[in-house]
Amino acid sequence: VQLVESGGGLVQAGGSLRLSCAASGGTIRNYGMGWFRQAPGKEREFVQGISWSGGYTYYADFAKGRFTISRDNAKNTVYLQMNSLRPEDTAVYYCAVDGTGRGSRLRYDYKYWGQGTQVTVSS
Repeated sequence: VQLVESGGGLVQAGGSLRLSCAASGGTIRNYGMGWFRQAPGKEREFVQGISWSGGYTYYADFAKGRFTISRDNAKNTVYLQMNSLRPEDTAVYYCAVDGTGRGSRLRYDYKYWGQGTQVTVSS
């Protein structure tokens, strides 16, 4: 499975972005999916995950109330809606396929990764 993220860019603090992750070379309908991010000099961290059915979602504390993950299995695509963006949200955002099906918080549960899309939030 290949993953391609899009939708990143430069936005002012308080603004919104919607990231997309399109999968090819296989279906994601049986897999959990997740979004992670990595800022310069920091570890890659979990942002949000969604189960294979879309019935369960998990989020990092910093994403609560601001970010929303969703999926469209018919389009083989996962989304991350980000609102009320802050300068500290600046990072490269990655989507990934979770082999457990849950949308795990753990990096080692993810087996395929995209190349990432840059999100920059100016103050």
